[in-house]
Amino acid sequence: MKLRASQEKILEYTSGKMGISAVPGSGKTWTLSKLAADIIRTNILNDGQEILIVTLVNSAVDNFYQRIGSFVRQYDLIPNFGYRVRTLHGLAHDIVRERPSLVGLDERFQIIDEREADSIREEVSRTWLHNHPQFFTEYLDPDLADSKRDQVLRDDIPDLVQSIALSFIRYAKDRELTPEVIRQRLERCPIPLPLAEIGLQLYVDYQRALNYRGAVDFDDLIRLALMALKVDHAYLERLQERWPYILEDEAQDSSQLQEKILKKLVGKEGNWVRVGDPNQAIYETFTTANPRFLIEFLKEEDVQAHDLPESGRSTLSIIDLANTLVEWTQTDHPLVAARDALKGPPFIEPTAKDDPQPNPPDQPDGIYLVARKFSPQEEIRAVADSLARYLPENPTATVAVLVPRNTRGFELANELADRGIPYEDGLLRSSRLTRTSAGALGDLLDYLSDPQSSRKLARVFEVWSGLDRAGGDERKLSQVISELIRKNAHVEDYLWPGPNRNWLEELEVSGMDQTILDKLIEFRRLVRRWQAAALLPVDQIVLTVAQDILTTPAELAISHKLALLLQEAGRANPSWRLAELTQELNVIARNERRFLGFSQEESGFNPDQFQGKAVIGTIHKAKGLEWDRVYLMSVNNYDFPSGIKGDRYLSEKWFFKGKINLEAEALAQIDALQAESEFAWYEEGHATDEARLNYIKERLRLFYVGITRAKKELIITWNTGRAGRTEYELLEAQPFRALINYWDNKMQKGTE
Repeated sequence: MKLRASQEKILEYTSGKMGISAVPGSGKTWTLSKLAADIIRTNILNDGQEILIVTLVNSAVDNFYQRIGSFVRQYDLIPNFGYRVRTLHGLAHDIVRERPSLVGLDERFQIIDEREADSIREEVSRTWLHNHPQFFTEYLDPDLADSKRDQVLRDDIPDLVQSIALSFIRYAKDRELTPEVIRQRLERCPIPLPLAEIGLQLYVDYQRALNYRGAVDFDDLIRLALMALKVDHAYLERLQERWPYILEDEAQDSSQLQEKILKKLVGKEGNWVRVGDPNQAIYETFTTANPRFLIEFLKEEDVQAHDLPESGRSTLSIIDLANTLVEWTQTDHPLVAARDALKGPPFIEPTAKDDPQPNPPDQPDGIYLVARKFSPQEEIRAVADSLARYLPENPTATVAVLVPRNTRGFELANELADRGIPYEDGLLRSSRLTRTSAGALGDLLDYLSDPQSSRKLARVFEVWSGLDRAGGDERKLSQVISELIRKNAHVEDYLWPGPNRNWLEELEVSGMDQTILDKLIEFRRLVRRWQAAALLPVDQIVLTVAQDILTTPAELAISHKLALLLQEAGRANPSWRLAELTQELNVIARNERRFLGFSQEESGFNPDQFQGKAVIGTIHKAKGLEWDRVYLMSVNNYDFPSGIKGDRYLSEKWFFKGKINLEAEALAQIDALQAESEFAWYEEGHATDEARLNYIKERLRLFYVGITRAKKELIITWNTGRAGRTEYELLEAQPFRALINYWDNKMQKGTE
């Protein structure tokens, strides 16, 4: 086992605080796992003590268990003993579940998943908007035509209210602000903060819905875990004794609450190792993560700071491009305030020739920075043409096409499907396959246990129609039908109509659109079949309904495992009926119990399983992965703005005056409430400007992450957008243009 010099320094660690900056492909998971195993090997842990490893996603949990287990076996030690690996949510669950009474929770408290939380926010947002239909009119562009104005209020504002609800509630919880605290501060505030007033009302209604269910959401779980550590010092001391070493992975994505929880657990004299890469912090604009926590930690006097700069992932040419992007950002970015978006040193360094992971042979001709001005459809056709040529000639190669947003990926997937080009779009899916499959089946079984519930039937329709994945007109149609079902007080009149009680006939007489009626008829046929299947044993019920609501082979494979699980649960608990068995599925869906399914995201997406196929995914989803050839699409000044005149921003709505970002302004009003003095400060528009800057910085890091996914070949393209008119056409992104100029000059010098 040959160690790099940088790894040797890190593995000399024995105690105290240590911070590690690790470049992409540097083997940070391997190094952190080896460090954990070495600490266990020294036999300094007492009985009952564990090393606590905190990481970002569930797939990394399994990865750490496997890696550490392989090391401790080499040391003739017992695997899975002396260490615990958790996501932040998993750690918070451990802390709260052990002492729920500390934070006012019942022993049987529930955790709602993201889908149910979304459903609650949608409901409270709809109710608020119904009661305040004209609130946003004062923010609208006064030059909007009346027809456009009505369209915006009808189609766009409802989604905006939901977005404000999500951002406001999550931000408030990360800052430990309950609705009561916000209300008190608003009452004392000397200036009007109308967006904070909206956020508070949504927050109050959302928490009321959670309390009614006796549940908490994932953000509550983290907030309450910190509260438990604060209110019971003896409990905190027991946990500090239990976990004398804390190793934190992906520390660039730490949030304020995560920072506070781990600081509490470490204590003043504890042992804390934090590993991350500030240049790969790509979640800041839509979560509470912030790379500044790691950056500031690395600067503390009592922290041993080290680098992991060597990476054997990519060719020298790709490493050169990534480092050039960092250097250009730091020295030549047109927006001076954005020049600290990418950090360096350390820059990426290639590995030594005798390294166990040598860099692939350099292929300068494998770099294609396409300056051509593509229309959106031309770009898709160009990438598809390239894949059609490349894949048959390279059947063992791994290939990814990475896009900034899901919609662009689905457009490419449709083109590849039409042309018969093999592809895999699992990385476009935003939800975890195991949990969503269990959740979908749980929703259906929940309805079958309560077949008179129109609310539960509406949820089943949403699952069956794919509302969570749909977009555009298809999503709006499903929403309309779901709302019709939800408002139907007599489900029997729909499913099993009789004389003088036929709901569909009533809808038809009222002039309901035939497309809606046809969809309701098709759905009714399935529900009748599911109700008949409810008489079967639970495992057969699951397998029967799974055929109708799950589509991919992986989802169906999961349904078989879930059916076996419920069969075993039923045998172990003969008194359980469908309601109790449904709850067992909900436990899996809410991720309260570790369940090893077939999900690529849960168990780790493995690009090698898709050789000869084009893996389509977002750059966000591709983080931590690598492919032989990578295409980066849509690298224009909309998806990667630089703050120059004419740039537009994804989070800003075209119909608001001044393109104000109301989500950012609402969060700024929370900050105004937290002012230590009695004179709260808030100026409209300042938060919008700050949000633009943060978005520009994050998109630079996203571009960096995309480049560093490539091992041997890299193709980057851009498009002019859909506007069609010259004055609205997009340009190539500024950092992309800089790389094109750099690479052209380098290649020209190389041929002279």
